[in-house]
Amino acid sequence: MTLFGWGNPRYFPRLPAPTVRYFDVEPGARVLAHCHWQPEPWAHPTLIALHGLNGSSDAHYMRGLADKAFGRGMNVVRLNQRNCGDTEHLSAGLFHSGLTADAAHVIRELTSVDDIRVITVAGYSLGGNLALKLAGEYGDHPPSGLRAVAAVSPILEIAKCVRELERPANFLYEWNFVRDLKRRMRRKERAHPGHFDLSGLDRIRTVRAFDEAYTAPHFGFLNADDYYYRASAMRVADRIRVPALIITAEDDPFVPWQTFLDPRLTGNPHITLRLCKHGGHCGFVGLPNGVDDGYWAETAIVNFVQSARALEPVELTQGS
Repeated sequence: MTLFGWGNPRYFPRLPAPTVRYFDVEPGARVLAHCHWQPEPWAHPTLIALHGLNGSSDAHYMRGLADKAFGRGMNVVRLNQRNCGDTEHLSAGLFHSGLTADAAHVIRELTSVDDIRVITVAGYSLGGNLALKLAGEYGDHPPSGLRAVAAVSPILEIAKCVRELERPANFLYEWNFVRDLKRRMRRKERAHPGHFDLSGLDRIRTVRAFDEAYTAPHFGFLNADDYYYRASAMRVADRIRVPALIITAEDDPFVPWQTFLDPRLTGNPHITLRLCKHGGHCGFVGLPNGVDDGYWAETAIVNFVQSARALEPVELTQGS
């Protein structure tokens, strides 16, 4: 299931061409989004979609989710993380797996500038970690417009996922991630010459080695372990107070399913967990039936965020 999307192209003829939107998330940093707006967009709920580590707004699951959500009357913002989707020139710095500030800025701008009143956030893998971490950081005081979050195969405990990647059976996955990280750094150097020392880049063979050399020092973390701890959504999962859906699989090759039995998740009444026997990493593909294309996690996300519970105003009581 995990490799299914790599060799099976998907087409979305009903999804209209997107509008390009730039968000100035901080001085010297812009992110690019591909947006699908309903007529009178302020009158419709908006879904912000977040991709995984080596993905972009054009990833098949981002477009698949957009197709289903737009078809159900939602606006969709397919957000590129910094330096993703060939946007290395838009930001001087890097990106990391827990950098929720950009998504938070997008929520604020959509609310204040576009008058969007109902917002939901859904992410895959790294993007799932971001969606859940963002909700946990908001805690008892989420923005009034944020009604729900959803995560597919989220890397909730980054250190554990990185360790799993280093197993021999996962060589292909790690090789793919490292290859894309190296390519991104080389594009970064071309866009911002002299900002990063790439002299040791070719020797890097693991995600951990990349994070030790680049991610952790760039953001002021002590080391990769400190970065993984601080960037992991599990650290704030017990603070989530908006409806949250998590879809994950026992056969995920590098996100340990036992992670999702943590009381910080299972003991939080705001979190709905779907722990499946099969689905791999961001797979979850069934048989198409003529109406649905079989990518059932995308449908589950749209059903969840459109549910009455998710779209009702969030009211928090003291100490909830």
